[in-house]
Amino acid sequence: MKVIHNIEDFKPDKPVILTQGTFDGVHFGHKKILKHVVSEAQKIGGESVLLTFYPHPRLVLYPDDNELKLLTTIEEKVKLVASLGIDNLIIMPFTQELSRLKPDEFVRDILVEKLCISKLIIGYDHRFGRNREGGMAEMKHFAETYNFSLEEIAAQDISESIVSSTKIREALLNGKVHLASKYLETNYVITGKVEEGLQRGTAIGFPTANIRVNSSYKLIPKNGVYAVWVYIGQNKYAGMLNIGYNPTFEDKKWSVEVHIFDFNENVYHKEISLEFVEYTRDELKFKDATALINQLRKDEKEIRALLEV
Repeated sequence: MKVIHNIEDFKPDKPVILTQGTFDGVHFGHKKILKHVVSEAQKIGGESVLLTFYPHPRLVLYPDDNELKLLTTIEEKVKLVASLGIDNLIIMPFTQELSRLKPDEFVRDILVEKLCISKLIIGYDHRFGRNREGGMAEMKHFAETYNFSLEEIAAQDISESIVSSTKIREALLNGKVHLASKYLETNYVITGKVEEGLQRGTAIGFPTANIRVNSSYKLIPKNGVYAVWVYIGQNKYAGMLNIGYNPTFEDKKWSVEVHIFDFNENVYHKEISLEFVEYTRDELKFKDATALINQLRKDEKEIRALLEV
């Protein structure tokens, strides 16, 4: 897959079958669209293209709004899209200037003149142009005007619930990582570097790696304890993760800490990834360290069984 950051560098010599959008999470519905784009391009010997934007439009339009949390970093999105067979991923810088393009200007100047689309495939709720003024009705008109094909992908349902990045965020913020995994068709992942902590876990027999997540905009699931897979380089380990404030010790400092089973190596400053498998319990305050240790032993036994370790 070619990753293109400057739209001027895209020089297609085959018919272009394109879809566009932020595609945060690259979830079940996104994958259906992307696989269909690939299939349609292969049918006619064309090129499959995803046009996406970075930074996320809301981060540009509302820079003081810290509420937005994303399911995927741009690096994660690239890997997910590549796995689906797309020929070209165009990552277009999202700017204030771009946001002011009217729907007809966006279609004419970007999709038609620069990307030379033969066919556009978009989801049922796609909006585009200044203030999201453009919708399917407008796009049908532009398709006729500029002579490209247009196909709409209908809403996709899982258990009678429309798949959306918003619903996945809600699931993760409620600790429902299993439901999020169902929507995503893969386990949710966060990545970060290991930094030095207070060494309290080592003192009680459960050493942890304290993780500083790479992106401040990456969504972190609900506070609590999770069964996770831990990836360090090419190696995979089982582990139990705690997200929260360590209330037993009244740290009042929020942290992401993972205890890696059967592991005794120095991983300070290394990058590791955590793949969420299941939420096992809320973060609790225990009366003393002994009570906490007893609970951690129970947690480890439960999580080892859950991960079949």
